[in-house]
Amino acid sequence: MKTIFYARVSTRDQTLDHQVTQAEAAGFKIDEVVADHGVSGVKHRLQERPEGHRLYDKLRSGDTLVVRWLDRLGRNYDDVTDSVRHFIRQGVIIRTVINDMTFDGSTTDPVQQAVRDAMIAFLAATAQAQAEANKIAQRAGIDLAKAKGDRFRGRKPSYDRATFELALSLLGLGNGPSTVSKQTGLSRQTLIRIRDEPAAATAAMERWGL
Repeated sequence: MKTIFYARVSTRDQTLDHQVTQAEAAGFKIDEVVADHGVSGVKHRLQERPEGHRLYDKLRSGDTLVVRWLDRLGRNYDDVTDSVRHFIRQGVIIRTVINDMTFDGSTTDPVQQAVRDAMIAFLAATAQAQAEANKIAQRAGIDLAKAKGDRFRGRKPSYDRATFELALSLLGLGNGPSTVSKQTGLSRQTLIRIRDEPAAATAAMERWGL
């Protein structure tokens, strides 16, 4: 039995080392890392990604699949839920770095199975909604940066894009600024600005090349 960490690396600051370090800091003991680089999570299903496809051959019953969040396992609600349920049926345990959630097939009670499946569906839907919100905010930020030009960049953000995305994801899941502050190292005031003005935060990162 082994623990495999799967990552999809698609942005400049969201490096593989950064994601692995986050997982290890959360207490995961990783035996092997499988990663897709430069692959869009919006356009490609897990099975369509070169390394993501390997997971279907590598994982065995009793193995643990660790991902930063469930959105790593698909491009939308249907893909994520299909992937998670496929691996559970194969006896694979799925764990997330964010909030340390566990999904497996250990329960045989139909009520508990229903609760588990409902939670998977809810989190997959939340992940898709957050991804769509991020795209809108990013587009708005780019447009704002272009409109203002390069003459005034303002204060440099205290976070990189990977930390921004992590903070936005945690806030989107209903975590308060104080809780997210402990997980990201960002101030409560900074997190409130990210939550309330994601487009402005994205624009600031664009102006500074972050």
